[in-house]
Amino acid sequence: MANILAADDSPSIQKMVTLTLEACGHDVTVADDGVLALEEAQDDEFDFIITDINMPNMGGFELIKNLRALEDYQLTPIICLTTESSVEYKKQGKEAGANGWIVKPFDPDELMKIVERLL
Repeated sequence: MANILAADDSPSIQKMVTLTLEACGHDVTVADDGVLALEEAQDDEFDFIITDINMPNMGGFELIKNLRALEDYQLTPIICLTTESSVEYKKQGKEAGANGWIVKPFDPDELMKIVERLL
């Protein structure tokens, strides 16, 4: 299965994402913010990335832009999992390089469908 990186500063969201994805056989690494997620991405190879938008130290948009600048992550699926739902935020996500958007609270089945479709 896939090696997935999830960046979110909420321990409860980290746990829910991890349980959902591991139940389907995926390996999940979590990071508390964009800085740590970028470090993880440079230290390991991930098949899929999930990121929150509002995080300390480095937010999701900046993380996505930094990942897309790396050769290994130019084509890797990246989705935003966030409380933000405005058209403007979604537009910024797409411009940064995000492939999808899920609004919290999320349905675990919806997350799995998107992950499977983009992998």
